[in-house]
Amino acid sequence: MTSEETAVSTGRSATRMGPAELVQAAAMARRFYLEGKSKIQIAEEFGVSRFKVARVLETALERDLVRIEIRVPAELDAERSDALRARYGLRHAVVVESPADLEADTPDPENLGEVAADLLGELVNEGDVLGLAWGRSTIHMAAALHRLPPCTVVQLTGVYDAGTAERGSVEAVRRAAAVSGGEAHPIYAPMLLPDTATADALRGQTGIARAFEYFDKVTVACVSIGSWEAGISTVYDMISEEERAHYESLGAAAEMSAHLFDADGRRIGRDLGERCITVEADRLRRIPEVVAIAGGRRKAEAIGAVLRSGLVTSLVTDTTAADHLLLEADPGPRPALDRADPDGV
Repeated sequence: MTSEETAVSTGRSATRMGPAELVQAAAMARRFYLEGKSKIQIAEEFGVSRFKVARVLETALERDLVRIEIRVPAELDAERSDALRARYGLRHAVVVESPADLEADTPDPENLGEVAADLLGELVNEGDVLGLAWGRSTIHMAAALHRLPPCTVVQLTGVYDAGTAERGSVEAVRRAAAVSGGEAHPIYAPMLLPDTATADALRGQTGIARAFEYFDKVTVACVSIGSWEAGISTVYDMISEEERAHYESLGAAAEMSAHLFDADGRRIGRDLGERCITVEADRLRRIPEVVAIAGGRRKAEAIGAVLRSGLVTSLVTDTTAADHLLLEADPGPRPALDRADPDGV
């Protein structure tokens, strides 16, 4: 994501300035905006005080002698991005235009993955440990990766279906590692197990245990968010009707990496996590940068819930979800930036 500033001398609305003032103001503006000189350097060149330079530059803006234009690629919405970042205390918020031909209830437009791939290219530094959790948007992101500094890539969750591991999060980890030239640590295990004992046994297996050892070393993580409904949450689709009803009775509104949240961002159904192969919530909270990729109207409430949890520091979303998030009730004081746990534990 880039921004470009241009200063254009127009002369409009400057009729009250004499010709000498116009020429001097245009020259000073050129030095400051286009040549990058400081006010002190300009003052020395023109033999005036830096305060005089500041007044001239301010007048040039007021009189429309200078126009400053901020431009970002058309698919990025800079105004919504900044508003969302400020509202939730996010470190980074990138809002992408929702495709015009997309169905209103379609979650996670694929262009989110492309933008998230570029964002990871900015955030990941050489020697970092990048963690990738299961999710369709994470898989799209990995497929769109074209550049990453040398880093280690570790899988943060098991897979949705062991039979599709090669086409899912395992492949995403391998793809990211191939782009970066670093080591890959995939997890060949289902995300959800029938009971805690089976999950504990799998966590002790050599390959899975090795991946878990990297969890505390992860510096940047990429996660997906699901709303608590069929086809939108991996966990919802994996459990029984009875279990769904149970977690709904607890107020389940969102799911991220097999962790469930109510609308206020509080974790519920912790027993579910005990039989899942996934990074623990406490470990996620200690990761310096956790980027969530999620969009669409159907996921908007779930995104808000997870942002309130304090587990996510940055977000890539679309205008449809952003508009809803910006109209939601006050999320409280900077939940993402402060990494505060709403459970208070």
